Amino acid sequence: MDEKTYVSWEETKKKLNLTPEQEAQIQLEMDIIEATIEARHKNELSQRELSKISGIKQPVIARIEKYANSPQANTLIKLLYPMGYTIRVVPLEENKMKEEGEKC
Repeated sequence: MDEKTYVSWEETKKKLNLTPEQEAQIQLEMDIIEATIEARHKNELSQRELSKISGIKQPVIARIEKYANSPQANTLIKLLYPMGYTIRVVPLEENKMKEEGEKC
């Protein structure tokens, strides 16, 4: 039997040679998906229940939550709005200040 070699994310990241902008894009997408999952949990909804109130099929929600699919803005709005959430665009500096305040 062949022994599989596992590579760490840091090693993979170095091989990808991502620009800071690409890293920020990936992080932003992950943050948005995580916030959407948290909103679903706070509303005590299953993926199936969210599917019924949002009109987004449950398998699509599952793929988004597994980070397998990148959600489009209209999909995010359809998921978030029935749960009482929206998407907000903020200046980068405001976002950095907020993050630094959370670390303190």
